[in-house]
Amino acid sequence: MRVVVMGVTGCGKSTVGMLVAEELGAEFADADDFHTAENVAKMAAGTPLTDEDRWPWLEDVAAWLASRDEGVVACSALKRSYRDLMRSVADGAVFVHLAAPQAVLEPRVRTRAERDGHFAPPGLLDSQYATLEGLAPDEEGVTIDVSSADARAAADAALASVTG
Repeated sequence: MRVVVMGVTGCGKSTVGMLVAEELGAEFADADDFHTAENVAKMAAGTPLTDEDRWPWLEDVAAWLASRDEGVVACSALKRSYRDLMRSVADGAVFVHLAAPQAVLEPRVRTRAERDGHFAPPGLLDSQYATLEGLAPDEEGVTIDVSSADARAAADAALASVTG
């Protein structure tokens, strides 16, 4: 099983992805770890990534997932075209979209940046929401509302959907 936990910054992709991977006995990767230093610096400065910035990164993330029979990756996968690329490389990939209103995520992103020094500032949320294309009915996956910030409940819902 190959699972991509997707969504905008601050939605809980890494936390939920780790929980899902643990339950599946699968390896976990955070797509943030695949970014180039240039991309991280760009985002840290509040500059959104372009498609040109993202394609090589997405190819690397998809290759990692494709190289495993069982893998879970936390990756924004904001556009359908990004997910199509990932599916074309990592056959059978299933997407779990963690969704919440921007007003819910902004304080989380701010706190994470201040507390943990995460490179993504709250200002990136505007561009991510503008770019986000939710899962289409013909895409293999599920959308889970994470407004309550209960990572365990989101992981349980994701597991039920992908193993169901």
